[in-house]
Order: sequence, then structure tokens, then C-alpha cells
Amino acid sequence: MTDVEVLSDAAVLIDGDRIAWVGSRAEAPRGGANVVEIDGVLFPGFIDCHTHGVFGAPRLDDQERRALGVDYKAIAAAGGGILQSVRDVRGMSEAQLEALTRSRLETLIAHGATTIEVKSGYGLELDAELKQLRVIRRLSEQLPATLIPTFLGAHEVPPEYRNNRADYVQLVCEEMLPAVARESLARCCDVFCEPGVFTVAESRQILTAARRHGFAVKLHADELEGSGGAELAVELGALSADHLAAISDSGIRALAASTTVAVLLPATMIFLGKRSQAPARRLIDAGAAVALATDFNPGTSPTVSLPLVMTLGVSQLGLRHAEVVTAVTINAAAALGLAADRGQIAAGCVADLIAVAVDDWREVAYWMGKDVVSAVWTAGSACPA
Repeated sequence: MTDVEVLSDAAVLIDGDRIAWVGSRAEAPRGGANVVEIDGVLFPGFIDCHTHGVFGAPRLDDQERRALGVDYKAIAAAGGGILQSVRDVRGMSEAQLEALTRSRLETLIAHGATTIEVKSGYGLELDAELKQLRVIRRLSEQLPATLIPTFLGAHEVPPEYRNNRADYVQLVCEEMLPAVARESLARCCDVFCEPGVFTVAESRQILTAARRHGFAVKLHADELEGSGGAELAVELGALSADHLAAISDSGIRALAASTTVAVLLPATMIFLGKRSQAPARRLIDAGAAVALATDFNPGTSPTVSLPLVMTLGVSQLGLRHAEVVTAVTINAAAALGLAADRGQIAAGCVADLIAVAVDDWREVAYWMGKDVVSAVWTAGSACPA
């Protein structure tokens, strides 16, 4: 993850939506019609590989309750948490959700995210889950970034199934997943595998069904309490295991021996007021591939800036500057199954690029909270400022 090549006085040739050539400016092929000079540093487009971008209102009451010492389970019992967002989404039209989501994703793009994974999971019933996924599909046709839709019907057990969890798991497996597959509304399926949410056995049941329907699989794993989620992700060949603040030693060893990417979300733990973070250094030293993401969502990480997350990667997770760049580019691409042609400035890759207004490339992870991204290109075209 520290193997980052830095070229000075460089040039990039774009042909259509792909990078055709990269090298010294002095050796650049001549005759190009469109030449763009930039001040600063050119990076591969950043990849936000974990977001919950389709939601209604921010959960302001949750934030205040946490500040007063109320824990997650008590907040949920009082009607807050994920289920508050579920009520919002169920009560909104697709048009309302689309307008809100468009604005929010445009903000992520302006901060350098050129590929964005977007999860459902605030519906927890068939129609509301499909509503979220249809919003993502429409916006993927309109916004310049690449959107990767993920079905997260197993984000929480809805109130109407609290006394009959098995029936909800069956509903996800036998009704929701086939419906999402019929409309080709998602590439991936995710499950919140955590004590008090979905057990390892329930998660395995849902994700096994998802694989039968052709979905790649991902897991929210070991976020606040360890449960063996990371080990399950490896067992199932998941693209990624995400959160991991409470991962076990055996989970670290399992990820290190696998191709499953460890996606860490430091802004979430900061926003929750937690003093601990995922053991990034131990994961990397063991040999695991680590990515970073915003976890953009209304309750635990209203974070729109991957450069801010990179800063937290250095200051909170103990990563090197090169490691955080790798974590939001090629490793984040791998967490979405896109490493073949995303996350690099290399011939043949999709021409997703961002310009950052800094003198030294390391500054992208230094200026905490500053909007350092000055220009964004997706598939070879400049995005509106």
C-alpha cells in the first residue's frame, strides 16, 4: 500500500473515456486538440466504496442523545436510529428521494468521488427498498459519477417483524432478492452482521441466497461488537468486510489470507464519539488490503469528503500518506470489484481524474476539512464546477 508512483512534470493522454498514455510531459504525443493545464496535483478519481446516500432527514435527535450519553440500543428503543430513517423513506415519494439524493451525491462528487457505492436499507420492505434502488438507477443515468447500487434489505429488522425475525430473513431471501434481481437494480448485496442486528447464521443465509441470484456480497462486520463477521466475509468470498472496529485476531488473519478488502470508516467512529478505531495498522501489517470510505449516512456519518477521511486515516488510524491514497483508489476499487480499470492513472483505465490544489501530493490528507479538490473528470469529461 505504500507503493505509490509519483510523476513530476507529467502528462496524461485521454482517448474517449479511457486513458491512452501517461508519462513525462516532454515525451507526450503531439497533436492533441484539447490541452488542459492544471495547477496542483492530479490523482486518480477517488472511490467511495461505502455510502448510504438515499435517505430523508438528518437524525439530529440521535446526535444530541449520544452527546448526553445515551447508547445506540437506547436510541433505537426510543424510536431513533435506523428505524427513524426507515419511517422517512417509507413516507417519501421517489421524486422527493431523488431530489435529495441528487444534491448529496453531487456534493460527494465535488469532493473528488468519481465512483460511489450507494446502498438501500432504509426501506426494510419490498416496495420501499425497490424505491431506493430505482432512485439510484435513475441518478446513475444522470450524474457524471459511476454509481454502484447495493441492496441492503438486511440493514435492521423492521418493527413489524421484531417478534418474528425468521420470517423477515425469509422475506429478504425469497421475495426481496428475486425482485431486485428481476429488475437488475443492484450489483451487490450487503448485510449488517452485528450482535443485536443479524447473526452470523442469518447473514450467511441471506448472502448465500444473494449469491444464487448473481449478486456480489459485502458485509457490515464487527462494527461495535465482535461476532465473527470478518471470518464470514472471507468464508463467502465477499468483496469487502466493512467497519471492523471490533474485529478479532482470527478475523485479521482471515482477511490477510484472502482477497476480501477491509473497508474502514474512521469518520463514523469519530462522529459516534468513540475513542477506538479499527486496527488499520495491524490489518496492513498482517497483509490485508485496506480501503477507506465515508460511510455517508444520516445517523452516524454525515461525511461528504473523502479527503477528510484520508486525513483521519493518517491521524486516527496511523496510516502513511501513500497508504491513504491507495485506500481510496485501487483498494477501494477492489472493494467494489472494479480494480481492473479504476483507481489508477494508467493506460487502459477509465479516465476518472481529480485535480487537487496543493503543492505536495501528501497535502490531500493534511488540510483537515478544507475543500482541496479543484476539478473533477469522469470518463474523460470535465464535471461542472
